[in-house]
Amino acid sequence: MDFDIPKNIADYLKVLDDFIEREIKPLEQENDNIRFFDHRREDARTDWDRDGLPNKEWEELLREMRRRADAAGHLRFALPTEFGGQDGGNLAMAIIREHLAAKGLGLHNDLQNESSIVGNFPTVLMMRDFGTEAQKAKFLEGMITGEYRMGFGLTEPDHGSDATFMETRAVKDGNGWRINGSKMWNTGVHVANYDMIFARSSGEDGSALGISCFLVPTDSDGFNVEEYMWTFNMPTDHARVSLKDVWVPDDAMFGEEGQGLALAQHFVHENRIRQAASSLGAAQFCINESVKYAQERKPFGKPLATNQAIQFPLVELQSEAEMLRTLIHKTAWIMDRDGHFSVSDKVSMCNYRANRLCCNAADRAIQTHGGMGYSRHKPFEHIYRHHRRYRITEGSEEIQMRRVGGYMFGFMKSQAPKGVTKIQPRAAE
Repeated sequence: MDFDIPKNIADYLKVLDDFIEREIKPLEQENDNIRFFDHRREDARTDWDRDGLPNKEWEELLREMRRRADAAGHLRFALPTEFGGQDGGNLAMAIIREHLAAKGLGLHNDLQNESSIVGNFPTVLMMRDFGTEAQKAKFLEGMITGEYRMGFGLTEPDHGSDATFMETRAVKDGNGWRINGSKMWNTGVHVANYDMIFARSSGEDGSALGISCFLVPTDSDGFNVEEYMWTFNMPTDHARVSLKDVWVPDDAMFGEEGQGLALAQHFVHENRIRQAASSLGAAQFCINESVKYAQERKPFGKPLATNQAIQFPLVELQSEAEMLRTLIHKTAWIMDRDGHFSVSDKVSMCNYRANRLCCNAADRAIQTHGGMGYSRHKPFEHIYRHHRRYRITEGSEEIQMRRVGGYMFGFMKSQAPKGVTKIQPRAAE
């Protein structure tokens, strides 16, 4: 076995580094843009008078970063060549996302907005695999450029981890469907023109079959944003929305009728392994900064690094980072070879352990740096607050551990979603 990073990926990391230094760092420094990344970051990013939504200047800066990255050929790296990408696989993306996150806070890779010079486009790949030809023709390019922004409406106020008990209902009505219900943590709806709404269209509560996904225009009659939920990490774009007698035509259905959870699983599998890599990178940044500070700081006349009480916690974190890196790379490599659902249990292992590691590393960095570590003049509190949500989103730690246990003890016989024997793209119409 060869555990070296493939040469083509290693070479590409250097290309990305050069691009960051040439194009992104200067943009980060222009017109006091650094306020979005220094101690003023939370205040600068947040429009406190507009329900805590992201500041428009902040979002414009992110758009300009993505525009430059797209013009340079980096933004679409993970997408197929027919979409202007480079067919970057899961292993390549895991390595890249770790590399960028390990650089620390910056315009090149701001995970609070899932924004990076190398884009993560799970919804685009969903459209490729499940959309009709008409849907692909209408949405695909616009989903990449930002002309079409898609929300993701799966979770509900009273139903989180188990989507099979969702209360949102879609009932056939003429040549379309009428939807009633509500959704929670519907991220990005403030700029979305469509929302992927998952609703039960048939079957019984508790069954994975009978849930369908609909592309619902956010300006539809009866579609309302009730509130934006203020969170541990601001700004917020996580909405609670309601749907009252919202009607959509038959061609708004995304994927096969009753097979909506296949789309949801596709989404989270893409995100989980890449999220794990980003958390690993952020954890490595916290470890590296702590080691450096412990070597420089000299209380009582000697470096902090000479104290085993400082060394040993960081040794534990570094050991776990090394082990996780190997598991993430192996899992991503198998995903590229055998498909997303070939290693569902390993993906869950990578995700929940990496997200937990990042929080632990950020907390240790705060402790190692003392008062300055606790302040916003260091990025560790920001990293902790952001990555803490990953221990809940994309499936909580407990749900992912439950999945691993299901395979270990034989309760889960298939890697595909419960009740779905085979995951297939939707046939062209």
